[in-house]
Amino acid sequence: MYKLTICHLYPDLMNLYGDRGNIITLSKRCEWRNIDVETVTVSLNEEFDYEKYDIIFIGGGQDFEQTIIQDDLMRGKRQRIIDAAEEGKVILGICGGFQLLGKYYKTQSGSEIECVGALDLWTCSSEARLTGNLVFECDFLKSQTTDGYVVGFENHSGKTYLGEGVKPLGKVIKGFGNNGDDGFEGAVYKNTYGTYAHGSLLPKNPALADHLITLALLNKYPEFQGLDPLDDKLENLARTSVIKRVLADKS
Repeated sequence: MYKLTICHLYPDLMNLYGDRGNIITLSKRCEWRNIDVETVTVSLNEEFDYEKYDIIFIGGGQDFEQTIIQDDLMRGKRQRIIDAAEEGKVILGICGGFQLLGKYYKTQSGSEIECVGALDLWTCSSEARLTGNLVFECDFLKSQTTDGYVVGFENHSGKTYLGEGVKPLGKVIKGFGNNGDDGFEGAVYKNTYGTYAHGSLLPKNPALADHLITLALLNKYPEFQGLDPLDDKLENLARTSVIKRVLADKS
């Protein structure tokens, strides 16, 4: 039997807009396929041994919570997150978690707050807040969905820009995405994914959840042949309905 271990980093501090639903979705979609799954929570002053985990998740948080965990990250977890990304562990960061995976966050006063540096990206604070429903297109999901669309909700004042070796997660169809300027959303580096899509992300987008599960299984079990299909009729009806409503909104 296959087994995956999921690490939820800072679940008590980084859980805006139901981000915990991403963990629930990953767990249930494994269980429904008889894949043994364990979720481990790691927070402040707790040991983070990335080699024990197959999927690492960090959700979104407000500036206050991000400041708290930043100190903890820099005291020891930082290098382990970098090593996990370089070794191809599956990592998903949402909003604040996405920003923290980058090199720095530049405040409106011009000071730079150092971040983990696992991804070559950076974020600059802006006066305008980028908020609303978000739809973006992922090319790698077009084999599982007819359109490759991912739907979520964004609410961020930071504008994120990607450096060398980091690809966008998708192309914005509706909403702002990383910065409201270049038309891209999120970031991908090896098996590390970052996005501004809350809502929560994975329950609304089962194909993306399965993509992450597949990467984790391939990373751990080279002989893995692929996931058994699930009856996602209701999930896909809900997803399609939300996407149609968002795209029909002229505001």
